[in-house]
Amino acid sequence: MKRRSIRKYADRPIEEDAKKAVLDAAFRAPTAGAMMLYSIIEVEDPQKKAQLAESCDHQPFIATAPWLLLFLADYQRWQDGYAHFNVEEAARQHGRQIRQPGVGDLMLACLDAIIAAQTAVIAAESLGIGSCYIGDILENYEIHQKLLNLPRYTMPIALVCFGYPAASEMQRKYTPRFDRDLVLFKDSYRRLTKEELERAFNADPEAVNAAERNYLRKFSADFSFEMTRSVKKMLENWQQDFSPA
Repeated sequence: MKRRSIRKYADRPIEEDAKKAVLDAAFRAPTAGAMMLYSIIEVEDPQKKAQLAESCDHQPFIATAPWLLLFLADYQRWQDGYAHFNVEEAARQHGRQIRQPGVGDLMLACLDAIIAAQTAVIAAESLGIGSCYIGDILENYEIHQKLLNLPRYTMPIALVCFGYPAASEMQRKYTPRFDRDLVLFKDSYRRLTKEELERAFNADPEAVNAAERNYLRKFSADFSFEMTRSVKKMLENWQQDFSPA
């Protein structure tokens, strides 16, 4: 309940035993079929951190974050394992269709990656270490693919900055959330009424409604168009030359 995004960090390194505890927690996160369809890259190279600070929508604090973890959706490890053990031959003997990872497999890997990331975030919080998700890692796919040597069946899902919070960060107000009844439904989805939409998006009578503010600041901003272009490129790369046998 006390967790918030932290973008300014105290001049204090994260101890190795704390890093190990956070990673150990992430590795124990729920995972589809115990496959661990994710990988984690610790980004320590100052030049790579500086590049990410630029390519992730020009956010300088990324370059100075004490600890930077990139969570990847990763089917490459299993694909390499399938090839190493020549599983296609066994599949043919059992009359199974030969296939490559599709978008369903990708979505499953995305779930694994984000569950591992959030487990790491909560574990870090329990140790007094703050964090901030960088959704802009979904942009500039070609740059990030080359920078981090990402093979075909991997996709960057969550970049997370970690560090002990600067004192000023702990004085900030918490970002508000929608009221529970606007988010939690029973048995089926329910679209909000006009009155509920007013309550959800017009909570501050002295400010422009949140829907308009969000649309102009985020949804129709250049980086949102770039994110969509970049993700489309990721999907094309994942599915290229796919022809089931």
